[in-house]
Amino acid sequence: MLGFRFSDFTPQSDQQKSQFDNLLDIFTQLLTITSGNVSEALSWLTNLDKQYNLTNGQYGIGDFIEDLKDKGYIQENENEGGQFIISAKSEQKIRKSALEEIFGKLKKANKGDHNTTYSGNSGDELSADLREYQFGDTLDQISLTDSIRNAQINHGMGKFMLTENDLEVVEKEYKAQTSTVLMIDISHSMILYGEDRITPAKKVAMALAELITTKYKKDTLDIIVFGNDAWQIKIKDLPYLQVGPYHTNTVAGLELAMDLLRRRKNRNKQIFMITDGKPTCIKEGIKYYKNSFGLDNKILNKTLTLAAQCRRLKIPITTFMIASDPYLKEFVKEFTKVNNGNAYYSSLKGLGNLIFEDYRRNRRKNLR
Repeated sequence: MLGFRFSDFTPQSDQQKSQFDNLLDIFTQLLTITSGNVSEALSWLTNLDKQYNLTNGQYGIGDFIEDLKDKGYIQENENEGGQFIISAKSEQKIRKSALEEIFGKLKKANKGDHNTTYSGNSGDELSADLREYQFGDTLDQISLTDSIRNAQINHGMGKFMLTENDLEVVEKEYKAQTSTVLMIDISHSMILYGEDRITPAKKVAMALAELITTKYKKDTLDIIVFGNDAWQIKIKDLPYLQVGPYHTNTVAGLELAMDLLRRRKNRNKQIFMITDGKPTCIKEGIKYYKNSFGLDNKILNKTLTLAAQCRRLKIPITTFMIASDPYLKEFVKEFTKVNNGNAYYSSLKGLGNLIFEDYRRNRRKNLR
């Protein structure tokens, strides 16, 4: 009987990379998982080397540690008894690795910035679209090759003549500027049930941050974490992000997100929310009102009220729900309907691509 026999695929290591670079890729992943704990990451790396023979007889983990220090990836913290900490260089390396892992397909699939559908000579970016010359078009828009070809077709090869009707210009497009707030749930459920949900969320946040700061420099990205309360964190804090013993105060996160976007001058504004559960907490004065048993109407109504406020302010909320419970889907469905936003029920594996696609789609249109 003809058929195919499948077996485990073990990819070959990149032969063009040095032993240090190959170990650095693994070490970077471990730093994300351990929330920037260098000692724990090196301990895991040593155990992995023992189990899978990551190093050869000539270059060991000790050599790798010395190279990390010499190349400026780690340094000793004198305030912590000489323990190793990661440097700013390592923080950037972690973000770049996350960008490559999640949005690596950008190199093949997408070449330019995201544009709106508005065109005209006051735009920012030349596109690939051609049209006839119109009064007011600038010289830099004229496509010489296409215009000369038109002249030869229209007037023949004997005597060269170029008229206004032969001219073709390259269309210009406006580049949309977008202000995005990324909300990350750090409630205790993000590490419950034997599944690490916070590490993929961190990777997505770091990849999105690196993408915006390097490719879309006029865009803004604010990052919020929310548990019992909500607070803003800096991009450089992302590798160290950890889950706490918190409930899920979605209301606090939305209030802070709206406050941050209110200060932004861009017309395009949006909120991305990564969560794995329902809202279970709100703050009343100095006390917390909590209920983890099902959907509490008091908490739900306040959450939906903020969703409606965001809709009136033309701020769409895209929810990435890392869970598939039926009653949670009903909550997200109602929340999305009130806000007129979007919702995805994502596995951890596909989370990054979904966020990028939605970010790119929203940048192509004027949300107001």
